[in-house]
Amino acid sequence: MNNKNVTDMTVGSPARHILRFTIPLLIGNLFQQLYNMVDSIVVGRYVSAHALAAVGACGSLNFLFFSLSSGLAVGIGVIASQYFGANDEKQLKKTIANSFYVLASAALLVTVIGFFLASPILHLLNTPDVYVADSINYFRVTCLGIIGIAIYNGVAALLRAVGDSKTPLYFLILSSVVNVSLDLIFVICFNLGVVGVALATIIAQAVAAIASIIYAYKKVSYFRLGKKDLRPDFSMIRDSFKIGSPVAMQNSMIAVSCIALQTVVNGFGPDVASAYTITGRIEQLVQQPYGSLGMALTSYSGQNIGAKKHDRVVEGYRKATLTVLVFSIVMLGLFFFFGRYICGIFVKEEAAEVIQLGARALRVTSPFYFALGMIYVPRAVLNGCGDTGFAVINGLTEVVCRIVFANILTRIPLLGYWGIWVTTGLTWAFTAIVCVVRYRSGKWRYKALEHGVQDTSVSKPIEPERNKDRKRYSAFAVERSAGKS
Repeated sequence: MNNKNVTDMTVGSPARHILRFTIPLLIGNLFQQLYNMVDSIVVGRYVSAHALAAVGACGSLNFLFFSLSSGLAVGIGVIASQYFGANDEKQLKKTIANSFYVLASAALLVTVIGFFLASPILHLLNTPDVYVADSINYFRVTCLGIIGIAIYNGVAALLRAVGDSKTPLYFLILSSVVNVSLDLIFVICFNLGVVGVALATIIAQAVAAIASIIYAYKKVSYFRLGKKDLRPDFSMIRDSFKIGSPVAMQNSMIAVSCIALQTVVNGFGPDVASAYTITGRIEQLVQQPYGSLGMALTSYSGQNIGAKKHDRVVEGYRKATLTVLVFSIVMLGLFFFFGRYICGIFVKEEAAEVIQLGARALRVTSPFYFALGMIYVPRAVLNGCGDTGFAVINGLTEVVCRIVFANILTRIPLLGYWGIWVTTGLTWAFTAIVCVVRYRSGKWRYKALEHGVQDTSVSKPIEPERNKDRKRYSAFAVERSAGKS
């Protein structure tokens, strides 16, 4: 392998590997959120507060339509990381080749559906008439960029699978610079409004996708595929969908629940909708360290599961939990005392009501940040071990909590629209409990055996070894139930 950024995380300090892997991911994700925030700031300050609400109304829908490609990319990354950990170059190359068939077909389907159904969907969500036309135009244009997102996510997931978290960062920085520059040009110079913001986004995504493909082919030998590698392998495609679909379904269900909550938000008028958009953008930024740590932990867990080093997975989980705790405490203090100034970045001072609502809302949700982080950590370990089927349970938990709490709490007179943000916090808390319980059950050890790659370095049948490991897992489960572990 001629890429110095590739890292074998099955040896050495788990904490050091996870931290070194997380930092580039975090910087990249922050840049990605930077241009999302710039979109909001440019629209809020140079168009109008209603235009900002129009963009915000599409947030959950965009997440829903982007979630299919991102979920499949996670599944592909899990498979690739396990083959890399097992040192199986042939299967790793087949995974890379077939990932493009999977992602391209999924992206094309979602693009067509989103573009043509934008109007009926947004009307169904009770999007206010004052900005529904802007929402439709914004959503249709962003749907055209799904193929770019899918390709970039796929290449980035594969690079992370072999321990390279630095290279995707460079392309995200490039994409961010392009996005911010085009935002200012299209909106301020050409007066294109929300359509200009959407165009800037999809062009930036296309740049990241093209640049990542060129780099991977030239610099990473695993991406130089022969004719045999390029032949569709339907069993590999099936496995990619089998592992990735639950994650995609989880993200889709979360998006559906967010859409349901957005419908409730829209019923309280433009000021509440604008405040909700602002707090949503801020909390997307807060989630980036959690998400980056989660991606690092998924690749780390996948490689160590491929190498059959379960103890290292446990140690990685513990270090990640401590990191989440420290960061959550810092963010709680920041938003509790400086929330008003942060919200004021998004809109002009004339929109004082929106700023005040946003600042108070941050005080409601910030105490739940540790719970938010503890959704990402156990879920990342479970995904890396191949227990992606749990993602459906995880997503269903968020759907039920978000819908039930929103419809109950917002109808309590003393809460009213504040029930929106209480719903967000309680949803994080309940979902975190479910994720931690799943991890603590130890079932991921069995799932790792069930979905793990075959050890091709030995000629003996794998099934007897799996049966032995399953017996060991059964003994482990019995000990846990007896309180001995």
